[in-house]
Amino acid sequence: MVSNKMTQQKWDAAEYAKHASFVTALASDVVELLNSQFSERILDVGCGDGELTAVLQAKGCSLVGTDASASMIESTKRRGIEAYVVDGHELDFQNEFDAVFSNAALHWLLQPEKVIQGAYAALKSDGRFVAEFGGAGNIAALLKAMQEVLDDNEEFGEFKSPWFFPTVEEYKSLLETGGFEVNTIKFIPRPTPLTSGISNWLEIFAEGITAHLSDENRKVFISLVEEKLRPVLYSDEEGWVADYVRLRFSASKTK
Repeated sequence: MVSNKMTQQKWDAAEYAKHASFVTALASDVVELLNSQFSERILDVGCGDGELTAVLQAKGCSLVGTDASASMIESTKRRGIEAYVVDGHELDFQNEFDAVFSNAALHWLLQPEKVIQGAYAALKSDGRFVAEFGGAGNIAALLKAMQEVLDDNEEFGEFKSPWFFPTVEEYKSLLETGGFEVNTIKFIPRPTPLTSGISNWLEIFAEGITAHLSDENRKVFISLVEEKLRPVLYSDEEGWVADYVRLRFSASKTK
């Protein structure tokens, strides 16, 4: 019998660094929005393998990274960064940081109220929360293809998205309810080249959807999704380009 339950996403820092380097490479705008200052203490939520955390630390800031993946935290620590295995829903810091930062992580956290509450508590008075993550419409073609493949192959189980992709209005309301004053928040359509191909993207980012499948069925799933997406996301001129839409914001603690 095949379980319909989707498995929690697991990460391998080495594979992530090999096939998902675009995540850090495309983070310059949110880093600019953070506008970190020398000697500031910054919490990086969902720090991943620590590559971007290290960029911020090199600017003279004091960084603390958190991530739910032990593999990612080991990688971050090897870069000389203080880091802890902590689920983003369970942040337990009090008035410690000048800024809470996050890149490409908040859409993995399906209880945003808890994340916002934790970020608010972690900040000093007048601290800021700056992040970028997937917004409404992000990877719409990928979601549609995965949904269709699972619908067409009932033995693979039921599709349950592991992601939270809110609208600007929805997330702005969540921030304000959580005590933040929103300084800026907007959508950024960002078609993203996948130089390692769509199959590697699925292996890494859809692992929580496919982990319950046998090796054979996982290969079939990825092949069928790729087949559906080729006419939509692939061209001979540009290769594979994912339909990313980002939500970027900066908010200040008001109380």
